[in-house]
Amino acid sequence: MTTSTIHESPLSTETGRQIRDGVLALVPQIRAAAREGEKLGCLPPATLNALAELDVFRLSIPEKFGGLALGARDLAEIILAVARADGSAGWQTMISSGFTRVVLTFPEETVAEVFEKTKTWEGPIVASASLFSDRIQRATKVPGGHVVAAGGKWGFGSGSKHAAHMVVGVGVEQPDGGFDRLAVLLDKGQYEIVDDWHVMGLSGSSSNSVTITEDVFVPDSRVVPLAELTDRLDAVRTKYEGLGLSMDARGLMIIVTLETMGIAVGMAEGAFDCFLEQTRNKKPFTLDYPSLQETPGTQIVAGKVRSMINAARELVLAKADVIDRKAQAGEPFTAAEETALQMDFVYAGNLAGQAIEQIQFAIGSATVALSNPIQRYARDVRVALTHGSNRLDPSAELAGRDIFGVSKATGGMAGTPGVQKANERTPVLAGAGKD
Repeated sequence: MTTSTIHESPLSTETGRQIRDGVLALVPQIRAAAREGEKLGCLPPATLNALAELDVFRLSIPEKFGGLALGARDLAEIILAVARADGSAGWQTMISSGFTRVVLTFPEETVAEVFEKTKTWEGPIVASASLFSDRIQRATKVPGGHVVAAGGKWGFGSGSKHAAHMVVGVGVEQPDGGFDRLAVLLDKGQYEIVDDWHVMGLSGSSSNSVTITEDVFVPDSRVVPLAELTDRLDAVRTKYEGLGLSMDARGLMIIVTLETMGIAVGMAEGAFDCFLEQTRNKKPFTLDYPSLQETPGTQIVAGKVRSMINAARELVLAKADVIDRKAQAGEPFTAAEETALQMDFVYAGNLAGQAIEQIQFAIGSATVALSNPIQRYARDVRVALTHGSNRLDPSAELAGRDIFGVSKATGGMAGTPGVQKANERTPVLAGAGKD
């Protein structure tokens, strides 16, 4: 028996289930192509096209622009399915969904321009690089917009090779000596992709840096002050329909953690698939058993990791339902609720990472071959869990502060470095930064 089956939630939709099931049917195909994606540094064309045909890159686009605006439960189930096949494909799905919601904070004319392209664009419509980083590039205010200086570089641009647009962070010095931090929207063709994504995991996520080689004028309609981002996210629910866009700013941002840690859980499910297959006929190196599945040690690992993965998945899905129920009720999230959900998701992701580690060690050296998907899950989950916004101990500290009532409540986006510094108007540190 594999990991437990999903019990359909009343909060999921027929559309979401169809996409989830469509992805699950493609798991063998996408998993087999993942090694090619590592070599390419992005998703293989066949994988990108297959996901696009299933509308995976329209999950969070408003219905008025031909999107689905799916709720948290649907998003979680679909992300789990994609990552079960390939962590990098899951990462691309998360980026596409998450930064769709950021685009919705721009002026409506820009939103319409961006999503008009989804009629013909194959793949994610938008990605981002160093938007919330301490280190961003400087820009200059000019009539009608801003000029971003040549030589600007932004790091960790996940999805850069596939997206039609990039949202990047810039800082503008004001006459009073303060700095305004801005999100600016660039078109593909206004920036170049740097060949610097050479990493141990999530190699197919195309998280390259991007740079501009000449001054770029960005009109005011493509600029959002980061200090206003929380209020603008709050306003999304008043402008667009769909359960996935019906929550406040905290709810919209906690979905990003749900999606990111859902990738880790999905990869654990994929690793467990491979574990069952590879232990069936492989014999132990030193013990006299017909196969690994007949050794007590492997049986113990199987029992443990199945429960670990089940627990991680059920935690993610249960909390996704909480998000959707609050959206349906029109209830805002408190800072403490957001922090608790963040910790729950991060804990689930780390539990999934531990399960993958146990799976790899149970099988042994056969898993280190680059042709073996288990080693890729092990590397990819390590990279996912090192992401700054998803680290276990910082998340636990924030949750612990709330538990003991000693929290300095920053509240949602205000706790993100770039947004916090935007409110403080602190000086900008030039250079590519890490989100």
